Amino acid sequence: MDPLNRRDLLRHATMLGAVAMTAKPEASAAPAQTGATAPSADTTRFFPGFKPFKVQTSGAVINGVVGGQGPPILLLHGAPQSHVSWRLVAPKLAATRTVVVPDLRGYGDSSKPPDGEGHVNYSKRAMALDQVEVMKHFGFDRFPVIGQDRGGRVAHRLALDHPGKVTHAAVLDIVPAYYLYTHVTLQFVQAYFHWFNYLRQAPAPENELKATNDAQLAKATSEVQREYLRTMTDPATIHAMCEDYRASASIDLKYDEADQQKRIACPLQVLWAEKGPMGRLYDVLAIWKARGKNVFGKQLPGGHNLQEDVPDLVFAEIQTLLKA
Repeated sequence: MDPLNRRDLLRHATMLGAVAMTAKPEASAAPAQTGATAPSADTTRFFPGFKPFKVQTSGAVINGVVGGQGPPILLLHGAPQSHVSWRLVAPKLAATRTVVVPDLRGYGDSSKPPDGEGHVNYSKRAMALDQVEVMKHFGFDRFPVIGQDRGGRVAHRLALDHPGKVTHAAVLDIVPAYYLYTHVTLQFVQAYFHWFNYLRQAPAPENELKATNDAQLAKATSEVQREYLRTMTDPATIHAMCEDYRASASIDLKYDEADQQKRIACPLQVLWAEKGPMGRLYDVLAIWKARGKNVFGKQLPGGHNLQEDVPDLVFAEIQTLLKA
């Protein structure tokens, strides 16, 4: 990988910002963020024996499902999905555990708070606090957390901000955002162009995503596809997801920079996808070993959404983590 020349990178970022600010306004604007939630669909059809929940946290209303009994475990999804992405793993875990599977704030049927100053309401710090409060609602002060994609970034922040709460952590198919943004390469930009696309000023990326998602919903053939797109055609959800990415490239970087000397204290499992670009571009395990005290993991066959592509392998690896 050849790192981009810093001057060229800054020039490119400036040009993107200038285009975003001087472009002709789109026909629609970013949706008003009220914090309210629309009526939720019953997703328990994907989770036999689970019950739906809505929990009011200090900053949002978190939607999700909970099932099983015994010691707790928290499962966090990625973008642009919802808690439904864990439907193939959660029931297996529920045989021996109480499994809490929420929508992150802004996603699925969780509420969409206002952006806040500097995107603060979509920082991983705010999202992590949501999950601490959700678990407290169910009576759990300490718990393992498994996060894929954006959920992995929330799990990372949760383990840093609330080390006394997290007993074990796993991150699926990511490396820390701070590392990515401070090691920008052409290959990274090409593989993860949406990271930069969503940073543009609203409502340009939101309008593009709305048109794309509407078209996908019109030709969706499976129940799962239709469920994902039910929420991902909602302008408020689209805007919230873009805010999640904007926060990652701004306020989250400030938090991460301040915590570069912190190490995740609990056992940290790292899994990445054989068919995805992350393992091809980065030494994933080595990067995470610099962020934790007890880090282990492996590459798994399958694509980016490992919990959907190879659920049995993900379940087995979670069991290994819980014994660490």
